Amino acid sequence: MDAGGTLSRRRLIGQGALLGVGAAAALDGGVAHAADDAVRPRKWRKGKGWGWVWGADDELGALNELSPELARKALKLAKGRVYDLGMEYDRRSYKFAGHAAGEIVTYRSPQGLFLQKDPTVADPRGNSTRTAYASCLNSISDNVATQIDGLGHIYEGDPPHAYNGFKASDIVGDYGLLKLDVTTIPPIVAPATLIDVARHVGRDPLPKSYAIGPSLLQAALRRQGVDIDPLDVVLIRTGTGAVWLRGDGVGANHDEIAGPDSAGLSLSGARWLIEEKGALMLGSDTSGIEVLPPSEQLPDGTSFNPVHVFTIVRQGVHILEYQNLEALARDKVYKFAYVLSPNKIRGNVAGTVQRPVGLA
Repeated sequence: MDAGGTLSRRRLIGQGALLGVGAAAALDGGVAHAADDAVRPRKWRKGKGWGWVWGADDELGALNELSPELARKALKLAKGRVYDLGMEYDRRSYKFAGHAAGEIVTYRSPQGLFLQKDPTVADPRGNSTRTAYASCLNSISDNVATQIDGLGHIYEGDPPHAYNGFKASDIVGDYGLLKLDVTTIPPIVAPATLIDVARHVGRDPLPKSYAIGPSLLQAALRRQGVDIDPLDVVLIRTGTGAVWLRGDGVGANHDEIAGPDSAGLSLSGARWLIEEKGALMLGSDTSGIEVLPPSEQLPDGTSFNPVHVFTIVRQGVHILEYQNLEALARDKVYKFAYVLSPNKIRGNVAGTVQRPVGLA
């Protein structure tokens, strides 16, 4: 998979080499760490996480921690197996009710071009072989299927502000975002840890509104025999992805998906992963990563999406949704390289219908 292209100067603001590379491999209470080449975060602080620490103009958040050292650490986990972590999407796929409906419409067809004598194909003098083509017009939300939430996706306060204090009134226009859009997200190559909560609990998929907190995450990791290194991408399996893949595999079975899709991280679970373990990004196989309705609230007020507010607005940590974790779980691959190059549609708040790759 080609991460593709070079980053513009604007995309590189705040990025640089990490400090303090290198440490010996370790075992802690029988739990294996992939730390023979540990990469220390520059600005993460245990018990605090990140926050707005990268400067007033920053649009990258925790992804400022990406570096050649982190990419090399990730790729050392790649031994030849390639996992497709993307879900297929079509106009019937399950989605959050607040996002736009999708349509995939044939815009040009071979029969239509000739039937209606399109000038590009219909003149036999220039097209005696009757060459024709097909193309499609997509009307699609930027928040469906396998996706990455950009830092311009979630707002809080009155007036509403996003990560780093950017006001919605200054950056959200009629044609998308002026800052914090998905094109600010660079190609991502980072180590990853899968936590198969559904397998650990023995309920696959997890029940409706099942909350995943710190103690459950720790127990699942112990059972798997792995731990989270700082700057790992952490992916939580609830089993919802397996439900999406039933039938024709595009998540058209809404009634089946809706229950387990509401299982996810509690606020304390998300805080433990970021503040105590240093997770670079959080993801799951659901549409919203967090338990709904919320099982816990922010210390200073209520929200219908407290985990989103904490991660995206307050910590600058991107969220990965509807990751296809089934093959990794089947093979019990808990440590791997996560590779994602978000689609570059300027103004979008999220990268949609992504096809991340796991290398193990």
